[in-house]
Parts: sequence; C-alpha cells; structure tokens
Amino acid sequence: MTPHCDTASPAVLYVCADRAPDATGPATQCAQTEGRAFAQERGLTIAEVVTDTYGEPDPARRTGWRRVRQLVQTGDVTAVLVRWPCAIAPESAHELRHRETSWLRDHGVRVRYTWAPLTSPGPLA
Repeated sequence: MTPHCDTASPAVLYVCADRAPDATGPATQCAQTEGRAFAQERGLTIAEVVTDTYGEPDPARRTGWRRVRQLVQTGDVTAVLVRWPCAIAPESAHELRHRETSWLRDHGVRVRYTWAPLTSPGPLA
C-alpha cells in the first residue's frame, strides 16, 4: 500500500484499553497492533507507545496521558495515534476529551484515530 500524503512524522501511540494495571491483555495488544499498522500505512514513525489503565475519566489524571502531553510540549511528536475517542475520555466525560484534543491542536499536534471505521474517508473527504 502506498503511504498517504503524511511524511515520516513522529507520532505517539496512546493506548488506554485494559482495566487491570500492569496487565497487557487482548484489548491493549489489539490497539497496539492496529496503531502500528495505521502508522506504517501512512508513513508515520511511532516515537513511543504510551499506555494507561482504562477507568479514570480525566486524562490529565493519568500518568500515560501526562507523558503524551510532555512529548507534545517538547516537540517530539506531531501526531497522537489513539484507537478511538473514548480512549482519551469516555462519552460521559466528553468535555474532557474536547479539552485535550483542543490543547493538542493548539500545540500543532493532530489526533489520528486508528480504528478502521474512523479512518475511512467520509463522503466529503
């Protein structure tokens, strides 16, 4: 497959899937595999894989998400790859997700969702 117009930009792969700390279960493995394939297909380089345990709705209170913000602030990444929006914050806390995606955008970083239904171009793309 030919890479899209993205160049070999550095990205962080953020995974917040498993509910048990220190356990890499099938949800985390799937998200990592999917994220790596997404990056490869688009010519992105994964600079770091950052994981969090699912459950805390506020991303700012998660160690891994704070690491993502640190990578953004230092200019080490130009994109954050995440499987789907709820990995950033659940629907019940969607305002926190919007806060974080706006912060990333204000720092020149794109959020890219790696789950196939969210990567397919829509009718207006």
